[in-house]
Order: sequence, then C-alpha cells, then structure tokens
Amino acid sequence: MPYVNKPRPYKKEYQQQKARGEHARRMERQRARRKMDRKGKDKNKDGVADRREGKDIAHKKALSKGGSNKDGVTVQSRKKNRAAGGALSKGKKSR
Repeated sequence: MPYVNKPRPYKKEYQQQKARGEHARRMERQRARRKMDRKGKDKNKDGVADRREGKDIAHKKALSKGGSNKDGVTVQSRKKNRAAGGALSKGKKSR
C-alpha cells in the first residue's frame, strides 16, 4: 500500500500515462471496440456485438509496434491476443 499517509496523486499518474503514450493507445483500443459494437449484431441487447462476446479486438499490427485502427483489427480469443509477443507465443524451450 504505497499511499498510506497521503492521497493518491491521480493527476500526476494521468500525466505520466500520457507521457508514456498509454493514454493514446487505450483510446485507440476503445475506438476499435466501439466501432465493432456499432456495426455488429447484438441479439441479447447487452451493448456488445455477438461476434465479440468474451473476445478481444486484436490489431493486425500491434499498437506497441506503431500500428493503428487503419491497419485493421480482428476478433481473437482473449488468451491468444494477450499472449501475443509474450511467453506463450514463443513456444517451448528445447534443452
């Protein structure tokens, strides 16, 4: 618990996120999700396109590698999308 004796500096944290580029990438991901939800069918009326239920919107060129929504997006399982570039995508190590 880092902020026991003082209030949490939300404004400072937000400025740091913008400086690191986290804010812009989050907004890009949010725009992609909203566009998918607007265009897709929603039979159960929960605000999420049926095609996207329980899944992630994956950018074909990762935002961390300079991609954007213009490069294209696709629907992927959460596990596959969040493992991309991580330990799960590299395969097993041979000894």
